[in-house]
Amino acid sequence: MHVALVQLTSAIDSSVNRDAIRGQLSALTAEDGLDLVVLPEAAMHDFGPPDLDLAAVAEPLDGSFVDLIGQEARRLGTTIVAGMFEQTDGLPYNTLVVVGPDGSLRDTYRKIHLYDSFGYRESERLRAGEITPVVVEIAGERVGLMTCYDLRFPEHARALVDAGAVSIVIPAAWVAGERKLEHWRTLLAARAIENTVHVLAAAQGGARYTGHSLVVDAWGSIVGEADSAPEIIRANLDPEDLAQAREVNPSLANRRIRPTS
Repeated sequence: MHVALVQLTSAIDSSVNRDAIRGQLSALTAEDGLDLVVLPEAAMHDFGPPDLDLAAVAEPLDGSFVDLIGQEARRLGTTIVAGMFEQTDGLPYNTLVVVGPDGSLRDTYRKIHLYDSFGYRESERLRAGEITPVVVEIAGERVGLMTCYDLRFPEHARALVDAGAVSIVIPAAWVAGERKLEHWRTLLAARAIENTVHVLAAAQGGARYTGHSLVVDAWGSIVGEADSAPEIIRANLDPEDLAQAREVNPSLANRRIRPTS
């Protein structure tokens, strides 16, 4: 599977973000043969200050942001995963949209674990999604979806793998701070190693966030990493390499503690 991770820095102006996304994606063409392009959490609109009303900026799934993602997916002939704030009749969802090569909305994932941690309370601004793992088929492979803080919950990644995922996509706006980059890199590698899956993490960059979008293979090795500036990372995910990792490290097959439901 040929993938591209788009690291960007969102503003608190949705129209500015749409222009920036269109400009950054212009570096990609249909001739690149990409199967999957991943944009970060909050690509539609930054979280902004804690008192910013995200309900006021949230969009429906047929709004301007998803329309743009559909246009770009059609142009590139690829699937795009991107993060947005989804409008509801109350607090919005922190949502990932999956848009297929034909430009249509294929699926959504609404963030399960809200970031009530490190002195912040995401649950005061957003509502949590249903506790249902979301796995989609892309280029013949099963891909699981997580968002940012979900990374700190290994049972979430394992549920995706139990549903057939061989890759996990993690759009994020991982807030910078002491030890945060170390946590980010360590946890991404851990999720890859313990589940023998590819991990694709597209992050927000800039001063507020850690950046460091990462591609990690099923051995836990980093095969692509950004810094903090806007950047596109490309990688080819080899299913044979993943199969070999699972043969050498059969921890999934050797499990004795399994889900009871």
